[in-house]
Amino acid sequence: MSGALVLGCLWVVAATVIALMPQRFHWPGAAGLIALGIPLLGWITWQAGPLVGLIALAAAMSVLRWPVLRAGQWLAGRMRAARMREE
Repeated sequence: MSGALVLGCLWVVAATVIALMPQRFHWPGAAGLIALGIPLLGWITWQAGPLVGLIALAAAMSVLRWPVLRAGQWLAGRMRAARMREE
């Protein structure tokens, strides 16, 4: 197993530990996981290939589902506001 995949597994363990902590640690922990996860995802994709990279992306999105949902809502609001300005 490559070093990137080992670190990816450790990232999942860290996400589990953060999820077990009190709720006040969740959002700061999510920010840290995102900051570490983006370059780690690139490294996994580079070492193991695009299919494994997509699987890792899907796994990370399932772990960090609330930040992904909030980012989608923010983006939808921005697009809705831009559409309203055009009309």
